[in-house]
Amino acid sequence: MSCRNKTSGKQTRRQSRSRSRSRSRSPDRSRGWRSFTRDLEEVPQETTYRIPPYYYIHVLDSNTNVTSTQIGPQTFVRQDHKRVNTGPQKMIVVPPRHYCTIKNPVQMGVDGSPQMDDQGQVIVSFGELEIRLHQPPFPLYPGEVLCERVSPLKIVAANTALRIRAVLDYTEDDGTVRTAGDEWLFEGPGTFIPRKETVVDETVRASIIMPGHGLVLRARKECVDRNGQHRVTGEKWLVKTNGAYLPGAYEEVVDTVKAFVLTEKKALHMRCLQSFKDDFGVNRKNGEEWLITMQDTEAHIPNVYEEAVGVVKITSLTNRQYCVILDPIGPNGKPQLGRKKLVKGEANFFLMPGEKLEKGIQNVYILGEDEGLVLRANDEFKDGEEVRAPGDQWMIRGPVEYIPSIEVEVVLKRRAIPLDENEGIYVRNMKTGKVRAITGETYMLKATEELWEKELPDTVEMLILSGKDPLADRNLRGKTGDETVRTRDKTRIVKYCVPHNAAVQIYDYKDKTSRVIFGPELVKLGPDEQFTQLSLSGGKPKQNSMIKAICLLLGPDFSKDVVTVETSDHARLSIQLAYNWHFDVSKKSPEENAKLFSVPDFVGDSCKAIASRVRGAVAQVPFDEFHKNSATLIRSAVFGYENDRIGTSLRFSQNNLVITSVDIQSVEPVDQRTREALQKSVQLAIEITTKSQEAAAKHEAERLEQQAKGRLERQKLQDEAEAEKARKNLLELQANSAAVESTGQAKAEAQSRAEALKIEGEASVAQARLKAEALAIETDAELERLGKARDAELTFLGKRNRMDVEKMAEVSSIEMNKFKDMVSSIGSDTLRAMATAGPDQQVRMLQSLGLKSTLITDGSTPINLFNTAAGLIGELSAQPHAKKRRVESDGEGTSEAAD
Repeated sequence: MSCRNKTSGKQTRRQSRSRSRSRSRSPDRSRGWRSFTRDLEEVPQETTYRIPPYYYIHVLDSNTNVTSTQIGPQTFVRQDHKRVNTGPQKMIVVPPRHYCTIKNPVQMGVDGSPQMDDQGQVIVSFGELEIRLHQPPFPLYPGEVLCERVSPLKIVAANTALRIRAVLDYTEDDGTVRTAGDEWLFEGPGTFIPRKETVVDETVRASIIMPGHGLVLRARKECVDRNGQHRVTGEKWLVKTNGAYLPGAYEEVVDTVKAFVLTEKKALHMRCLQSFKDDFGVNRKNGEEWLITMQDTEAHIPNVYEEAVGVVKITSLTNRQYCVILDPIGPNGKPQLGRKKLVKGEANFFLMPGEKLEKGIQNVYILGEDEGLVLRANDEFKDGEEVRAPGDQWMIRGPVEYIPSIEVEVVLKRRAIPLDENEGIYVRNMKTGKVRAITGETYMLKATEELWEKELPDTVEMLILSGKDPLADRNLRGKTGDETVRTRDKTRIVKYCVPHNAAVQIYDYKDKTSRVIFGPELVKLGPDEQFTQLSLSGGKPKQNSMIKAICLLLGPDFSKDVVTVETSDHARLSIQLAYNWHFDVSKKSPEENAKLFSVPDFVGDSCKAIASRVRGAVAQVPFDEFHKNSATLIRSAVFGYENDRIGTSLRFSQNNLVITSVDIQSVEPVDQRTREALQKSVQLAIEITTKSQEAAAKHEAERLEQQAKGRLERQKLQDEAEAEKARKNLLELQANSAAVESTGQAKAEAQSRAEALKIEGEASVAQARLKAEALAIETDAELERLGKARDAELTFLGKRNRMDVEKMAEVSSIEMNKFKDMVSSIGSDTLRAMATAGPDQQVRMLQSLGLKSTLITDGSTPINLFNTAAGLIGELSAQPHAKKRRVESDGEGTSEAAD
């Protein structure tokens, strides 16, 4: 801390001059005595110094080189060999409850004066510090430095303390020995008086421990806490006492812990961090976990050696619920790893640490008449009279209410499947692997049975799900039909409705037989049966595998195809043909029915056969002949001749397909030049027709234009007349509105001024009335307040007078009782002995002196010696022999002169 002296501006200037003079007095060896004398003449000092009260100066004697202190009030005359180094400076004033720190203090004698050495210099304790409290103003002697200015003493409030650290060894006034490095607390309320051997490290404030809270403390060093327990360095402990807690000198606050409030539905999961004994007197091992419920305590504050893992909610089971606990806690409180425990409702419990529910809270299986459970044994147990081995699987059927034991696993819950005559399912036996179809009954799978999924080719799957056949719907011809309308339950029997006049073929891969079913009919596939797929050609011209189908339409129907032919004169033509066809199914026998599906692509094969016949016939004739006789030529090529006449049908014996007619829809040349010549002739005819139509349209347009112009001129004249009429009406309305506006404005201004004056007058009247009411209310309130104040004052004075009277009565009674008790305790004999003690002592003294009578006076009271002497002489003559009495009281003898 830097040392500073607080002086006024004048004193500072004087001090600077004195320092400059003292520096000028110190001779420089290199300059010589002459130059030093010249410096002294240049900086002269004052001869006389007037030192006010409570001021001082330091005077240096050049002969002895000793600095002395002169204290005011005085007038100091400086001699030539003396110089004033410091001052006049004001003495240091330490007010009450203040202190200051002096560095290099002067050693004081018993009488309070500074000690001097042989040369007259004050003795200074260099390097020492001295703390001075309130005392009379004192000067700073040579060598002393005000290291710390005058400061107020520290007031330590309640619930606050100062952490004090000793920097030197010392012994306190009460005999406590402090060693350098010791720390302790100065607790409030109080005033801390500093010492040079101590320093204040910090201010410690008390921590308020609210209800339901705790304070975690840690020992910085080995110490004894406020409860008297020995703590080692780094040890932690918990304080739960409500109120203000002030940590000790070697204690520090780590954290504030809040209590966990426990309810009937909440428990606290705890984990031990270090072996200890908890608040309930249970020894806990490191890593141990346990629960604290409301039965243990309503609120729990975690100890420093335990950790709150979380809040565990209560597990509640109704009478229709159960659960299986894994690794349950045994009677010894330890988890039974690998075991299970079945808990049935109604029940309320907390899951202990390490416990968990196998599948959560499960509902009791309530089975109806059409329901069943497939069970599997995980461990060997006795089920009634039957012993179940691990892996056994069985089934129970309703109606029943079932809760599985811990040795049983519920594989699945089954429900009876009601099936109509046209519905069915595929069932597979898990032991034998045999698959069978069940239809037309309500069936429940057995324990060794399962539903079997029948897989179908993707094309067949799509066709069945769409519910349409490309051959039955012409809009789907040429499309792949990738979109799936819905998903199919693969465990259900595959059903397909064969449309009217159609047929499907089903092949049984197990028996290696096939059967053809004609519509309308509902087809149900067996486990080993599949539909025969048809891959037909489509498009124009025909392309292979364009249509996928499982249903074969028997016709009559038609097909279109584009055939490219070349005449004998090498004219290439593109002909679009349409064929009508049907299948001959008049003889329904297994062999004839099998022929229907013997040709997979009957469309492509028939179109190719007909196209070949047409190309062969057209190649034999020129273009002109073909153009004239194309229909006859093609029909004869397709159907041939029967009895010199063109045939009526074409029959394919492989699959009984019959072509009944051929239609030529279009003929187009394939050669570009031929096509251009035909197009030119057609365009010329079209151009002639177009020009004639254009001329007629132009004439009609001109006529309509003239008519429109006449109507337009007439409409313009009518519009101008209407506009003039509207302008006239507008001017009349503007004049009327201006007149109304001027009149209305004047009238409105007059009415507004009248209304304003009326409102102003009414407002003044209302204001005066309100002021009068306010004044009356204030006057009444003031009168009421004064009345209540006088009544309260009278009541107060009456009560105070009564209390004073009662107090005086009680005080007099107390004094009377006190005097009476004192008199009774001393006793009447003792009082009489005390009253006669003085005269008796005088009588004894006179008797010992041999005097018969005596008179004692204080010298200020006049005495008539004549009368007194006469009285004494008369008394002695009348009673020469005076009697004496001796009174004894309480074992002490007292003499009394009888008159």
